[in-house]
Amino acid sequence: MPRSELKRAYAAPAVEKTFEVLEYLATHPKGALVSEIAADLGRTVGELFRIIVVMENLGYLRKSQTTDRYTVSYKLLDVAFRATPSQDLVRAALPEMQGLALETGQSCHLVVPATGHGMVVAREEQPGTRGFSLKVGTIVDILKSCSGQVILAYSNQARVDRIVREVEEERHVTVDREWLAERREAIRLAGFDSRPSPITYGVTDISFPIFGFDKDVVAALTIPFLSLIDGSQKVEMDAARDMLCRTTERISDRLGYQP
Repeated sequence: MPRSELKRAYAAPAVEKTFEVLEYLATHPKGALVSEIAADLGRTVGELFRIIVVMENLGYLRKSQTTDRYTVSYKLLDVAFRATPSQDLVRAALPEMQGLALETGQSCHLVVPATGHGMVVAREEQPGTRGFSLKVGTIVDILKSCSGQVILAYSNQARVDRIVREVEEERHVTVDREWLAERREAIRLAGFDSRPSPITYGVTDISFPIFGFDKDVVAALTIPFLSLIDGSQKVEMDAARDMLCRTTERISDRLGYQP
């Protein structure tokens, strides 16, 4: 059967429209109204409205509560990660994270950028009886957290601008861009970020970037280093930092990154 006839025989208009919407929004990171999407795609609002609502209900699209603009949600990336094992960040990272937790006696967690925040997508708890860790699915402040600032430090300016706009829209705040630029530069010079946890006594967050095959930063791997009063932690903080650095280098290598 000729390709043109095959295409007509297996046409699925609703599916075609769904992917049209996704591809359109992929080029509009600030989002778009249903009317704008319809006009630019040469469709009517009636053709797309139900499809967009279903995509929102399924979690693939996110509707701003203040502007009614739709953007693609993190769920699409999550499905893509799980559907493509060779590019799967979590699968590449988990074996290395397990080794890191055993070697350091400290927990670690993997953070990726989501819409206006960071999200923990994997964690490995330290093997002992005492420790500190974040749960998978935890939302972290991408502007103030150690993980978030590492991701921002190694992101290109266009991506940083988009994330800052998302934060400002969601929280109704104005981000100090000069302060953020200074933090990004300092982290790039150091190659990592480390500072006392803003929420937990005795914990120092240490975070390094992970890069993908396209040389873009894809995540930050963080150890919330727990210092014990009796000094009985398995390794000292400097040693844990060095181990974390080597771990992120190996994960990046697994993802195809070439420095």
